Amino acid sequence: MECCRLDQFLFQQGVLSTRSQASKMIAGGHVTISGKRLKPAYIPRLGDVIEIKIPLEPVDRLVPFEYPLEVIFEDDDLLVVNKPSGLVVHPAVGHRGDTLVNALVHRTTRLSQGYSSDRPGIVHRLDRDTSGLLVVARNDYAHSQLGRQFMRRSVHRIYWAIVYGTLKKSEGCIESFIARHPQDRKRFFSLKEDEARGKRAVTHYRVIATCSSGLSLVHLKLETGRTHQIRVHLSDIGHPIVGDLTYGNTSRISQIKSVSLRKIISQLDRFALHASELGFSHPRSERWIQFKVDWPKNLMELVEYCEFQNFSQKEVHWDLFENPQ
Repeated sequence: MECCRLDQFLFQQGVLSTRSQASKMIAGGHVTISGKRLKPAYIPRLGDVIEIKIPLEPVDRLVPFEYPLEVIFEDDDLLVVNKPSGLVVHPAVGHRGDTLVNALVHRTTRLSQGYSSDRPGIVHRLDRDTSGLLVVARNDYAHSQLGRQFMRRSVHRIYWAIVYGTLKKSEGCIESFIARHPQDRKRFFSLKEDEARGKRAVTHYRVIATCSSGLSLVHLKLETGRTHQIRVHLSDIGHPIVGDLTYGNTSRISQIKSVSLRKIISQLDRFALHASELGFSHPRSERWIQFKVDWPKNLMELVEYCEFQNFSQKEVHWDLFENPQ
């Protein structure tokens, strides 16, 4: 038996869908050895007989939300959804019944247990104001298999972002340890060398085009997937995403000479970040499947003003972390 924490062991063996779910199950007393409760940090020993009692928490406890989801692909194991900006992925404070999860429950009850009873099917997330592709698991087997791919970083994820300024390098890698901000719990920030406080985050970027008004179109490929990772990393290098008031600076708008462009940006109700490509091995057939969606309508005025629409469709080949096809 591999020497590792119990929560990590249960996840690695595919017994539970995520390490987070395993930790909660253990802490809740649902994982025992000879009737004794354990801690997530417990190291399993050879000969241990681990008993897991999964509580029945049906999906229908969530309030269904009638919402026109754009489903790109669907089968018995998963759905691929093109999430719009403004839609929160799962219930949280202030959003109990108007989330993607609630919309999924309105559409189907065939969803995996997920991280917890209020997150059925959710394998990964997008920020509320990020649009684009997201995969949803319809059963625990699919959830476990997809979770493993995210953990192994074999999932293909490409984001498009429109940022302020002209980047000095046409391509590069941003790496740091991302942690929650000590003063503002809604924000995250980068630490250069502090693995104890933050989680390692790596973002690869490539500049596709720059417009005369001083905005750039950047394609980003994630090696890791931390909360707010792209937004933090682009802000770190001095090129925050247009419309991102959390990690950007409102003074950047005033520096743009074009009155028309300033007006377009000031009227945005989101930031210009879009999850355009998603690829992974199908959890059951193991066949590689990949999807791509264009810019959403609420960003097209900005995209067209900067004449980025043709560049967005350009095929970008990445030498690092290629798809395991």
